[in-house]
Amino acid sequence: MNINKQKLAPGITFVGVPIGTARDITLRALDVLASADMLVAEDTRSLLKLMDIHGISLDGRKITALHDHSKAGDVERLIASAQGGKSIAYASEAGMPLIADPGFELSRAAALAGVAVTCAPGPSAVLTALTLGGLPTDAFHFTGFLPSSKAARLSALEGLRDVRATLVFYESPKRLGAMLRDAQTALGGGRNAAMCRELTKKFEEIRRGTLEELAEFYASTTPKGEIVVLVDRGDLEKINTADLEEALSAALNELSMRDAVDLVAKAHALPRRQVYQVALELNSKKV
Repeated sequence: MNINKQKLAPGITFVGVPIGTARDITLRALDVLASADMLVAEDTRSLLKLMDIHGISLDGRKITALHDHSKAGDVERLIASAQGGKSIAYASEAGMPLIADPGFELSRAAALAGVAVTCAPGPSAVLTALTLGGLPTDAFHFTGFLPSSKAARLSALEGLRDVRATLVFYESPKRLGAMLRDAQTALGGGRNAAMCRELTKKFEEIRRGTLEELAEFYASTTPKGEIVVLVDRGDLEKINTADLEEALSAALNELSMRDAVDLVAKAHALPRRQVYQVALELNSKKV
């Protein structure tokens, strides 16, 4: 493989790395890893292994760890190095940096300090799961990992009940059964869902069903590997005519007809033409 090793401009490049299969890395990502003055990783061992697979030597460089337990001073030293003219490459343990990843603190500090940042994009477990899950992708809401305690997890899930998008979660194998049971309780067991496991790897698995079906299956089965859970949006309760007129009347008292119709139509997932017709009827009653 021909690695294009060249001088990089000072600043920080966030490097997307494979979520499973090492060959999914991009040529540009390899160029950056070979050329950067400094290497930073959420997991130094996984980055070193990836570089070894692709024949990229450290050339005297060391890989600096940056993870959830790093100190604020670690980020400050990296920012100072970038300001001093160094090029820095940061890689998460897997996938795109900053997606449920501690690199966020480095990105925020760089923005505040005026340090140049760019990205060599790569695979994402979120988008890969959405591609394979079979649920709507016109809108999705990424939540990352839910709280580990039952009460906090239920509260978080209940707050997502009315989100009009496919919900995307990361989850650990040991908590998957509990998470699905709580999702069934908070969101409704009839929602379609998908459990996506070990994406791009040898034992990749997509299991689809309702939340109730998946919760029942994983109550007695503990899978292995990295997991993404998708949950379809729920159906909003149908608004009756009296409530629709009340909502429109309140909106028309504060907004123009156009804005009031738009607001109520979106809030209740109704066709704009239907809401507009009701608004016209309300206005005619006032005359």
